Amino acid sequence: MKKRLALCLMLCLILPFLTACHGSRGLDPFVMPDAFDTVGQYEITFWAKNDTNMTQVEIYHKTIADFEALYPNITVNLRLYTDYGKIYNDVITNISTRTTPNVCITYPDHIATYMTGTNVMVPLNDLMTHGAYGLNGSEIRFDGPGQDEIVPKFLEECSFGGAYYALPYMRSTEACYVNKTYVEKLGFTLPEKLTWDFVWEVADAAAAKDEDGTYLVNGQKVMIPFIYKSTDNMMIQMLRQKGAGYSTSEGEVLLFNETTEELLTEIADHVKKGAFSTFKLSGYPANFLNAGQCIFGIDSTAGATWMGSDAPLVDISEENLVDFETVVMEIPQFDPENPVMISQGPSVCIFNKEDPQEVLASWLFTQYLLTNDVQIAYAQTEGYVPVTLKAQQSAAYKDYLSRAGEDNDLYYQIKMDATNLLLSHIDDTFVTPVFNGSASLRDAAGALIENVNKSVRRNQTVDEAYMEKLQADIVSLYRLNRGGAVSGGLQELGEMPAASVALLSAMAGVWCLIGLYLLREKIKKSGK
Repeated sequence: MKKRLALCLMLCLILPFLTACHGSRGLDPFVMPDAFDTVGQYEITFWAKNDTNMTQVEIYHKTIADFEALYPNITVNLRLYTDYGKIYNDVITNISTRTTPNVCITYPDHIATYMTGTNVMVPLNDLMTHGAYGLNGSEIRFDGPGQDEIVPKFLEECSFGGAYYALPYMRSTEACYVNKTYVEKLGFTLPEKLTWDFVWEVADAAAAKDEDGTYLVNGQKVMIPFIYKSTDNMMIQMLRQKGAGYSTSEGEVLLFNETTEELLTEIADHVKKGAFSTFKLSGYPANFLNAGQCIFGIDSTAGATWMGSDAPLVDISEENLVDFETVVMEIPQFDPENPVMISQGPSVCIFNKEDPQEVLASWLFTQYLLTNDVQIAYAQTEGYVPVTLKAQQSAAYKDYLSRAGEDNDLYYQIKMDATNLLLSHIDDTFVTPVFNGSASLRDAAGALIENVNKSVRRNQTVDEAYMEKLQADIVSLYRLNRGGAVSGGLQELGEMPAASVALLSAMAGVWCLIGLYLLREKIKKSGK
C-alpha cells in the first residue's frame, strides 16, 4: 500500500508536466483558407520598434486606423518597443506559452532562432504567390506591391532555410558622419572616399593635447576622435572588406582567424592613443559629434536625423552645440574602388496560430505595411529607404528627394544625403548568413572589439597570449562551439525545451521524495 501511494504521488506530480510537454510540441503547419472570413472578428497584435520618434508612432497609429477602415472585422493592437533585443527576448519567452505576437518587426538572425520551435513561424512563399490574397492579389482591398515590385536584394535577405520567412519593411546601411571643419583644421583634406588608413591617421592626430590636457583641435577637455555605434557591424564589415571568414550558411564559425587578430591589434593601438571608442563604452556618437567632441561618428543611415549642428532630433542642450560642417560619407574601406557595406533594417514576420483565419488577417496587415503611403511616410522620418520599387519610383517619393535642404526637419540635408548614399549603393551591400545561433555570433563579433577596448583602458597587454584567451572566453560566453548558441546567457530554442527541462526536474524531485520516504520507513523499522 505504501509503495502504491508513493507511485500515485509521483504520477500526480509528473502529470502536469507531461501535459505541458505535450502542449509544447508545436502547432500544426499553417494551411491557407479558401477565403478570408469577413464576418468573424479577428484581433491581432503587432510588435514594433521606434527610436522614441513620435512621428513614427503617429505613422503606426494612422496605418492601423487606415487598415481597420478597409477591414472592419480586424483589430490591430500595437505594442511599441525601443529596442530590437527586447522584442527578441519577449518573443522567445512567449513561444512556449503560445503568446507570441501575430506580426512582429524583427531581424532575420532572430527569426532563425524563432524557427527552431515547431511551426512557430509561417513560411510566406505560398502566401506571397496566392492569386487572391498574395502580393497584389485579386481580393486585396488596397494597392500593394507585387513581388516583382519589392527590391530583389532586400527581399532575398528574408529568404533562408529554403523559404521566405519575412518581408522587408525598411532598409538602411551604415554611414560615417564627418566633422569636415575639424578635419581641415588638422591640416587634412577629405578624400572622395574614406579609407581606414585616412580615418586612423586623422583620429590619431586629433588626440593631441596641450600641457594642461586640453585637446588642440577643439579646445575642450573631451575629444573622442572616432566613435563606432555598432561594433558587431564594424568587425563584420572589416572582415568582409578583407575577404576574411565570418561564418557559413550552415553555421560554421569562421570569426576567429589571423585577419581578426590583426584588426584587433590595430584597433588596440589606436585605443591606446586615445583615438577610438565605442557607443557601449563612451556613448552615442551623435552627442559627441554635435558637441564638437568627435570627428568621425559611424552609425546607421537611419540615425541621420540626430547628426549635425542643425539636427532635428539633437539630444544635447543648445549651449553645448558646436557649429561645424557635417559631411555624410561611406564607411571607411580597405579598397575604396570596391566598396562593401552591410545592409540592415527591420523586416516583418508572421507567427503561426491555431486559427488560419487569424494568420490570414496577419498576412493582410503585413502586406499593408508595404503600401506606398506607409513606406514613404516612415522613410521620411529618418534615413531609411522604402523597400519597394513601387514606392521608390513614385512621384511622391521623387518629389521628397528633390527637396533636400529646404528645411532642417522633413527635408534635413544630412538625412537626405544618408538616404541617397544607400540608394546609390544598394548593389554594394551584403547580409550575413542566417542560422540558429547567428544572433549570438553577431554579438560575439562586437564583443571582440569591446573587450579589446576595455583591456587597453585597464593597461592590459594585448598580445598573442591575450588573443588566445580572448577567443576562448568569447567562445565560452556565447557558446559558439555547440549547437543552439546562447546569447548573453539567454537560452535559445536550439537547446532543450523549457517544458522538457521542467519535466526532468520534476521527475528528479519526485524520485528524491520517494527515496526520502523509503529511507524514513527503513529507519522506522530499524527503530522497532
